[in-house]
Amino acid sequence: MNHVVHGISRRVAAEALGTTALLATVVGSGIMGDRLSDGNVAIALMANAIATGAMLMVLIMALGPISGAHFNPAVTLVTWRSGGISLRDAGIFIVVQCLAATAGVALANVMFSEPVVAASTHVRTGGPQWLSEFVATFGLISTIGLCVRSRPQAVPWAVGAYIVAAYWFTPSTSFANPAVTAARSLTNTFAGIRPVDVGPFVVVQLLGAFAAATVLAWLIPAGAAGNER
Repeated sequence: MNHVVHGISRRVAAEALGTTALLATVVGSGIMGDRLSDGNVAIALMANAIATGAMLMVLIMALGPISGAHFNPAVTLVTWRSGGISLRDAGIFIVVQCLAATAGVALANVMFSEPVVAASTHVRTGGPQWLSEFVATFGLISTIGLCVRSRPQAVPWAVGAYIVAAYWFTPSTSFANPAVTAARSLTNTFAGIRPVDVGPFVVVQLLGAFAAATVLAWLIPAGAAGNER
């Protein structure tokens, strides 16, 4: 199969489509799960986790060959740091991801007859929550990095499975994405986060992402993948 290098416009369009669909899924499935679970938060969270993980697998498979399927400023920054994307393109990606994430939240809100934009009142703050976001993002970046180096065809499955698991083993339910975090402050529904809580989440997510990148650079040095058994 020939490797096709796509222009920036197509890559940006893929990032926009994927990030919009991801946020529509996160917020929409949260609303649906909450409405149908009759107050059972565990069932609502399970629905939210499964839908999000499944959509991530689909989006990475479908759009990965075009843009790399980042859908996440943390992933884009780590990719830039490793030389996989130029600074200019990384900046464009991040702006588009943030705008598309907001569009995805608005789309989900409208589909479920919620206000197009509404500041969330869902409290997500404190040391345990911040630690869990560090861990969630560290794990996500590590999962992507290790699979890219050893089994790239497994990336969609691994990322989807990781996110489903991380919804449950982190008290923050694993946002692990600055664009997702900021956008989810605009829905006062199951998946929301108070605007005032966004900043600390983003800081620890970026710290987790770069910590993972540092560990990966030591664990599997450039050019070493596949040389050791």
